[in-house]
Amino acid sequence: MSDYQASYEYAHSLTAADPLAGFRDRFYIPKAPDGSDCVYLCGHSLGLQPKTVRSYLEEELEDWARLGVEAHFRARHPWMPYHRLLTEPAARLLGALPIEVVVMNSLTVNLHLMMVSFYRPTRERHKIVIEENAFPSDQYAVKSQIQCHGFDPGESLLTVAGEDELESLLGREGASVALILLAGVNYSTGRAFDLTRVTNAGHAHGCRVGFDLAHAAGNLHLKLHDSGADFAVWCSYKYLNAGPGNIAGCFVHERHARAQLPRFAGWWGHDQETRFRMGPDFHAMPGAEGWQLSNPAVLPLAALRASLDIFDEAGIERLRAKSVRLTAYLEFLLLRQADLGFSIVTPADPERRGAQLSIRVPGKTRDICERLAAQGILCDWREPDILRVAPAPLYNSFLDVYLFAERFAGLVV
Repeated sequence: MSDYQASYEYAHSLTAADPLAGFRDRFYIPKAPDGSDCVYLCGHSLGLQPKTVRSYLEEELEDWARLGVEAHFRARHPWMPYHRLLTEPAARLLGALPIEVVVMNSLTVNLHLMMVSFYRPTRERHKIVIEENAFPSDQYAVKSQIQCHGFDPGESLLTVAGEDELESLLGREGASVALILLAGVNYSTGRAFDLTRVTNAGHAHGCRVGFDLAHAAGNLHLKLHDSGADFAVWCSYKYLNAGPGNIAGCFVHERHARAQLPRFAGWWGHDQETRFRMGPDFHAMPGAEGWQLSNPAVLPLAALRASLDIFDEAGIERLRAKSVRLTAYLEFLLLRQADLGFSIVTPADPERRGAQLSIRVPGKTRDICERLAAQGILCDWREPDILRVAPAPLYNSFLDVYLFAERFAGLVV
């Protein structure tokens, strides 16, 4: 690329020509200290608020005020089946069949529910494989599951750096591995895993395979059904823009739709035709809905529905194509300044990453985030020396990327 392509004018021209640029206006952009829109590069941590969220919530609040309990059946969007308003949009976004998807609970709760069914250790096959530097909550959940089954995490928990190492490990220890649980995208490095390759490797050795898609849902163009994964879980407050701590989701492959798997049961997973007969015996609904515990939380679901409607309109294929260009442009601008002593730890191959670049800045501290924020740039820090930056294609522009690279370079000299 030329010097012109590293200029403000070029970044502005890319922004002006972007066919998805109008979606930025669908979101509230936090303000910089000078009152202008900030450069918000934290979609990997908390997505921005869609402007339609308020009206979606107010509609349910009005129906609650107007109808009380009758809103379960008579609201404009009746509450009893409300979660199903999100099933097909979520399935389209994740490359799944509707029967494979349910929106419920929080991510780690869903992870535990899935491990109840898909981590069934024996004396011979009791190990779980996770990626190196997995998100702490995943590590805690996995270790606690191992311990609850009477095994020692020191012996039963294995880690791998990538697909090559996984395949090598399975060649040695596949017969002792019960479950492979990897992130779709590692939270720290931004490295994306090949879901199909991981699944095929695991299944070839008789292992169950699941994924934590917290940093992949709404980021990558996923094809969950085709990957063959047994299950997956995700949250909705990062790239899915549903609000802080909002409701999560779960995928269970169609081949398990009617399987009599062990599970923790709750009344909303019970056969809907007989649910209100209030019988003592549990009969699971087919598909992912059979793992539900409680009736839907309508207000959180409404906020997520507002965001999923925007994703449906934009299309994940188009968003992913823009994301690849945005992150590549960010990488180009940063590499021009690589002599300043930082490095990019995220893989260079676009197929091995999502929107996020993780920048190692030796000798710097979290203070760099505060200094960037003072200049209207919001990103985040992971100890000991990683700055995480993620241009989200729904609301970030090529000009955002240019401004970050320029101001970042001024702080690392």
